[in-house]
Amino acid sequence: MTEKFRPMLLLAMPQLQDPNFERSVILLSDFLPDGAFGLVLNRPSGAPASAVAQLEPPAEKANDMPLFVGGPVAPERGWILVNEAPEDESREIVEGIYLSSSPALLRRVLETHPPPRARVLAGHAGWGPGQLDAEIAESAWLMCDADLDLVFDVEPAAMWEAAIRRIGADPSILHVSRGVH
Repeated sequence: MTEKFRPMLLLAMPQLQDPNFERSVILLSDFLPDGAFGLVLNRPSGAPASAVAQLEPPAEKANDMPLFVGGPVAPERGWILVNEAPEDESREIVEGIYLSSSPALLRRVLETHPPPRARVLAGHAGWGPGQLDAEIAESAWLMCDADLDLVFDVEPAAMWEAAIRRIGADPSILHVSRGVH
């Protein structure tokens, strides 16, 4: 899997019982022999990103962009996904999806009205060497192209089902086999 890797979305199968990943949609940006890195896209924290962001000085006239839980690893670390190449340090994950941790970009995203096509996330999902390969072999994940509209435009509560349908599967026929943790 890692030799021909291209960034994609991972879609949790029903048997994936880890509460951090149940019905999750993850933008998998790195899948290397020493591990994998991704961001859960459909877990809003319930708090506005501006209330949690530690910017000095604090964001002025912040918008109401929600903070998302990007995963259980390093929840104190912030990430920003945007659909336009920022002037700040960033990396294009797939065409039109850029990843950054720039405080200057975070400030601009939080102070733009209306909020831009972006996601602010805390934490990430990570896998050690061989761990994700094993989970894929156990059918814990489906894979889907990382399309701009899925990442930025689909409501978090509908994202998993929309992504499952996009690959031609019917979510109602996916069944739980044995538990994967």
